[in-house]
Amino acid sequence: MKTIWRGYIHASLILKITVALILGIIVGIIFGKDAAVLAPFGDLLIRLLKFLIIPLILFTLIVGVNQTKIGNLGRMGGKVFVYYLLTSALAIIVGIAVASIFSPGTGMTLDTNEKFDVPENPGTISVLLNIVPDNIITAFSELNLLGIIFTAIVFGIAISSLRSSKEHAKLGESVYKVVDGLNEATLSIMKVILQYVPIGIFAIIAKTVGNQGADTLLSLGNMILVLYVALLVQVGIYVIFMLLAKIRPARFFTQARTPMITAFVTQSSSGTLPLTLDAAKNLGVSKGIYGFSLPLGATINMDGAAIRIAISAVFAANIVGDPLSFTDMLQVVLVGTLASVGTAGVPGAGIIMIATVFAQLGLPMEAVGLLTAIDALVGMGCTALNVTGDLVGTTIINKSEGKNSEEQLA
Repeated sequence: MKTIWRGYIHASLILKITVALILGIIVGIIFGKDAAVLAPFGDLLIRLLKFLIIPLILFTLIVGVNQTKIGNLGRMGGKVFVYYLLTSALAIIVGIAVASIFSPGTGMTLDTNEKFDVPENPGTISVLLNIVPDNIITAFSELNLLGIIFTAIVFGIAISSLRSSKEHAKLGESVYKVVDGLNEATLSIMKVILQYVPIGIFAIIAKTVGNQGADTLLSLGNMILVLYVALLVQVGIYVIFMLLAKIRPARFFTQARTPMITAFVTQSSSGTLPLTLDAAKNLGVSKGIYGFSLPLGATINMDGAAIRIAISAVFAANIVGDPLSFTDMLQVVLVGTLASVGTAGVPGAGIIMIATVFAQLGLPMEAVGLLTAIDALVGMGCTALNVTGDLVGTTIINKSEGKNSEEQLA
């Protein structure tokens, strides 16, 4: 038994995850809905990852701010926001282009008797105000990533000011050492949790495959296929970006594959955040950059969701027999990009974004209900792309800031 455990511990993480994925699919197909008995093991993985989110963001970002000149934060933040906005718009264009070629939904009929309640869109202003939490404890308990990022930056700047002052330099240095120590302790905990990741992934994939079954996959298979083609096209664009930035894609994906697969299985960008931060660290990205851009990206950068919006709009338009015009497509790009930011961090954000675009174009809301039948299968690929986009942007911005490790990235 000890030999088996020792072999498991020393095996590469990606090998363990790959085996877990294959076994999960097999178990899900064989046992069907009965595979749901494994759900607690998957729930435990998500809980463990979420358990680390707050300390990782808080301590990593405070340490990062103290390793970065305060004047550089604004420039770096501007780059991050512009990159996320542009790639979201680009993702929608990719989605429209691919969907226009393959025309998903053509020939299908819609059950207009089926009603679907769409969650209310909180609006961009509400999301922006939510950046500044009125209660720090509430921001932490509700996992308000934007609020946590704001808190970490404010305290990071305050500690940096203390360290540079003549009167409180020793006090500031002491506080910084404590935070740095807590950051290292958090990373040590994460190394232990990484050993459980394959077990959790096995349980989640078995339950998902068992619940979805072949019927759902076949009935809306065209829509799913088109979406995954678009996701692969977007990954190809990321590769072009990396080549232009003189970053080796092979090296990048070697480190990025663990958070990509975990995001695919868990369907949670924020839940995968500990693994994404670890990948950025292994890629040699500066703490000051990845501690800020990755938590922000997990909240507002949704390239996968943007592609889903575009393909869903084309899908719904084809079902009702009224294909999108060029003007409609422009509206999808504009409204979809704004919606992806305006619903940041909101539960059911994907559904809200799709409903917002459908309302703008006059598309039937019943189609939203139809799309929820493949929500899990679609969400897996979209979430994996969201995390990939965050990490690509972070790595490129790190390179542009001149903080990269040539040995690791070039």
